[in-house]
Amino acid sequence: MSRLRTVARRGRRTLIGAALALTVAAGTGGWAAGTAQSAVTGPAPGAAVWRADHSLGLRLPDPATARPAEVARFFAALTDGQRRALVARHPLTVGNLDGVPPAVRYAANSRALTAERDRQLARATDPAGTRQDHQQARKAAARCASLLSPGRHILAFDPRDRGQVAEVYGDLATAERTAVIVPGSDIDLGSFDRARDPYGTPAGMARSLRTRLAADAPGTRTAVVAWAGYTTPVGVGPDAMTGRLADAGAPRLARFLSGLAAVGAPAPAVLCHSYGSVVCGLAVARADRGDLADLILFGSPGVRRDNVAELRTSARVWAARDATDWIGDVPNVELFGLGHGADPTDPVFGAHRVSARRAEGHTGYLAPGTDSLRNFAAIVLGRYGAVR
Repeated sequence: MSRLRTVARRGRRTLIGAALALTVAAGTGGWAAGTAQSAVTGPAPGAAVWRADHSLGLRLPDPATARPAEVARFFAALTDGQRRALVARHPLTVGNLDGVPPAVRYAANSRALTAERDRQLARATDPAGTRQDHQQARKAAARCASLLSPGRHILAFDPRDRGQVAEVYGDLATAERTAVIVPGSDIDLGSFDRARDPYGTPAGMARSLRTRLAADAPGTRTAVVAWAGYTTPVGVGPDAMTGRLADAGAPRLARFLSGLAAVGAPAPAVLCHSYGSVVCGLAVARADRGDLADLILFGSPGVRRDNVAELRTSARVWAARDATDWIGDVPNVELFGLGHGADPTDPVFGAHRVSARRAEGHTGYLAPGTDSLRNFAAIVLGRYGAVR
């Protein structure tokens, strides 16, 4: 009898695994719809030159090992002139170094974006390049130029591979309430902000949330960070169905949250969309206690944890999924490395369920007029009694 039960369990596991693979393949036209990505890890380019710089007569904090709190203390002890000198000599390092004051990072990233724009413009006319090379370079230059527009506050910029970026909406230095948006698949420097499907991008989500916060609490200073600081999956293939890229992205997110705490920003509500929720599920256990106030999982395929307790976080955990979101058709299993486990909206998981009845599809949760946007704003503002 026990042997029969074992065979039955194995049979069920095999069927679930097959269903998972078939669901992905049917929904995307096969595994080829998703191309394998190489995760960008470690400090931004220029870290070695930074480490070797002794021009200030000081040992600069190592971007690879210094904790954000150490970085914050180092920059707090510098004069304005010393900070400007480091920005001028090492814009990529300063602009991506968690623990550096936001205004200093904005200045550094403005320099880094200007340099990258000029480099791409040069590539666009390089006679050694192909027509395709020139087209790609012009697009990259235009993206940099857009991020350099007046009024934009770029908190991080890394040109490696597909590019990573973080942008602040509001005044992070004076904010009383903050939020961080962590996006899912197919997001990079080129798709960080777009006219098509704007609320499926971190920039569009952040703008919408900040607008709602201002409408709901005009007397409260708020800031929202759109954080595209990890290598996301492209398409729906093996990368999207495994935790490999989330494993690489989680330490980057945890360090970013520690950096916000180090510069005195209030503990944020972290809003995690789609594959971004997998990153968040792995990151929150790495973050220091108090680095985030709330964790909001929406359109989530799972977080590679069975329940809230396994997240090992002191943050309140919330979950939302609308009825038209295709993610609901993905089996909530984790088997042989495929899948991301339990559904965060399942009562057994233990998260607070948030209504998203008026949201549409996988990318409509922060669209204006939705109950999910209203609820998310209430969470960010700490108005928990208003969440439905």
